[in-house]
Amino acid sequence: MTSLYHDIIFGPVHSRRLGLSLGVNLLPTESKLCSFDCIYCECGWNAEHPGRRRFNARADVARLLEETLRRMVADGTPPNVITFAGNGEPTMHPEFEAIIGDTLALRDALCPTAKVSVLSNATQIGREEVRRALMRVDNNILKLDSAFDETVRLMNNPMGSYTVAETVRNMQLFDGRLIVQTMFLRGECNGRTIDNTTEEEVAAWLELIARIRPSKVMVYSLDRDTPCQTLEKVDKEELRRIAARVEALGIPCPVA
Repeated sequence: MTSLYHDIIFGPVHSRRLGLSLGVNLLPTESKLCSFDCIYCECGWNAEHPGRRRFNARADVARLLEETLRRMVADGTPPNVITFAGNGEPTMHPEFEAIIGDTLALRDALCPTAKVSVLSNATQIGREEVRRALMRVDNNILKLDSAFDETVRLMNNPMGSYTVAETVRNMQLFDGRLIVQTMFLRGECNGRTIDNTTEEEVAAWLELIARIRPSKVMVYSLDRDTPCQTLEKVDKEELRRIAARVEALGIPCPVA
């Protein structure tokens, strides 16, 4: 069953990709606010959570994060990573850049070994202030699930205008200071067949990875409940074969 994050600071949780992760949710705690409506989102469909669409206040985020970090450090269990995720797209927050500044200052003061990560769908990276903020974090993790606009529409249901070509151009502005994250799956949803593991899909995606030249690529498949129940998980061996093709480009590619 899909579920929301009902707190501004949540966890810590043991992340498959990041270690002991303390989550930061800039989105509403009782609803979802996202520029995508992914068929695999653990928070469910956007329409299922129509409640108050209010971003969490910058001051509340800083206060609660400081309290939690002080408690974890005092307990001898500082987080490996502070991760911006939650009920939607964190970079949509109007004070995202300032919040990243607050978070880095708190990290440096209280637990300097922790990394700061942002999980983003990359829809806001055309905005200079978002790019500036993401260039400052340790792990700038941006989604790219397919090289084809049609597949993105099937998997991610982007709101407003979105093209893979524009997203890739914006990703190139980071000069390699980004991690590309890709969900591989197959199955059907709402009567439409979806499979981004075909040779056509993977070959075209690899071409984009070669152009973007990220510092790392993360490939993964389904691990939690999804709003669309007819999707199939891709097994680890198949993911490893895809990862090997990324690594042949000279780019690290862990399989989660």
